[in-house]
Amino acid sequence: MAKDKRSKAASSSIKQPSLLSLATRAAATNVTPAWPTFKPELPATDLALETVVPDKVVVFRSFFPRSLCRDYVSFLANLPLTTTPGKPKRGHAVRVNDRYQIDDATFADRLWSETGLKDAVLDPDLAHLWYLSLSTAGGEVIGLNPNIRIYRYLKGHFFDAHYDDSNNVTIKAAGSNDIVPAKTTWTLLLYLTSSADGCTGGETAFYPHERRSAKEEIVVNPETGMLLLHKHGDDCMLHEGREVTAGEKWILRTDLCVRK
Repeated sequence: MAKDKRSKAASSSIKQPSLLSLATRAAATNVTPAWPTFKPELPATDLALETVVPDKVVVFRSFFPRSLCRDYVSFLANLPLTTTPGKPKRGHAVRVNDRYQIDDATFADRLWSETGLKDAVLDPDLAHLWYLSLSTAGGEVIGLNPNIRIYRYLKGHFFDAHYDDSNNVTIKAAGSNDIVPAKTTWTLLLYLTSSADGCTGGETAFYPHERRSAKEEIVVNPETGMLLLHKHGDDCMLHEGREVTAGEKWILRTDLCVRK
């Protein structure tokens, strides 16, 4: 939850359904979406972490290749998106965008284990990042939040300055049916469009001193296929999603989870 104050193979002879028809079917029946296959096989390039703000904000560029981003945008556009209300609940930041949300542990595991993300995050040289993310838990990253959120920002849409909360979740342990209690610690945003796709505006701006200041802001421009991770909960930086001035900004969002 985000707040503006501190207080988630078939035979080749059979015609395969299109991405549009698969998404439409999911929308009509309210079933788990048949997410597009990760093609080409991921990772398509070596995932190298780049630091934006030390111990707070990092990115992996080219996490999804552009072709896969296009496939996902085509698919997601046919899901039952809901526009957020213009007047938020008390204590919540103002945002206007279209969104879709579903609990899908299988897809979350695919994003974690079939994209190279697991190996990249669990690199021993990066262990300090995740251990610094919690003051009361060990910091062992065990997967992604099964709560998958899709955001579409059209012209005029934005997300005002806010903090992202940490949430308690459960994750199926790898290689077993055991359910493990976990806590979300880092927000994960996968940008599926950018200026290269006709989207202008929509930058994610971070404010390190808990105040909106043009002199202090740290701005991340949307980049097609880029994965952005930023720490949330008690250590979350004030941040905003700036207004989209043309085109569409598409984001897939989940969270890194650590064992409680």
